[in-house]
Amino acid sequence: MSGFLSSSIARKVAMALSALFLIIFLLIHLSVNITSLFSEKLFNQLSHFMGTNPLIQFAMQPILIFGVVFHFVMGFILEIRNRKARSVNYVKFNGAANASWTSRNMILSGGVILAFLVLHFIDFWFPEMNYKYIEFLPEDPNRYFGELQHKFVSPLRVGAYVIAFVLLALHLLHGFQSAFQSMGFNNKYTGAVKAFGKFYSFAIPLGFIIIALYHHFNH
Repeated sequence: MSGFLSSSIARKVAMALSALFLIIFLLIHLSVNITSLFSEKLFNQLSHFMGTNPLIQFAMQPILIFGVVFHFVMGFILEIRNRKARSVNYVKFNGAANASWTSRNMILSGGVILAFLVLHFIDFWFPEMNYKYIEFLPEDPNRYFGELQHKFVSPLRVGAYVIAFVLLALHLLHGFQSAFQSMGFNNKYTGAVKAFGKFYSFAIPLGFIIIALYHHFNH
């Protein structure tokens, strides 16, 4: 594996695959959470299924955690290597003329998103692990909606979520297209993929922002 990842192309492809995996996860995650806007019962049912299904808990969840860690570690490695390569003395380099702000600051948006993920784990994943595997509390299939609302009472927490999702939109705006390019996707459907990437990059973060704001103002 280490030999495979020593290749620059292999690192970019691995980065792209992990990005696509996380893009799919974000869509699934939003699909579950968005139900909390119109049906407390359905949200509780879906959350209970996700939280108790052995396949999701003991197979998909570890894969997801590995995917997140791998994506961010690989991202930082690629950024460091790219900066070293760029530092080979250009006579004059105008960053804005050569690349968009989002592409030049993927490390910044990625770092903020990583910090947000830590907050998200503290808010939801750690309490869930404590509930089920440390305190061994009896499973209540109707507890999820109330727990979700409680997390969005604080305006500071909601503000942090909104900022993180705005930066996620910028991160996705470049990352979505970059992932397909790294995998050599260049054909008659490229224009459609780019258009869908732009839509996805704004629609998914906006959906999460709406959820946070809705529960903040309706708890």
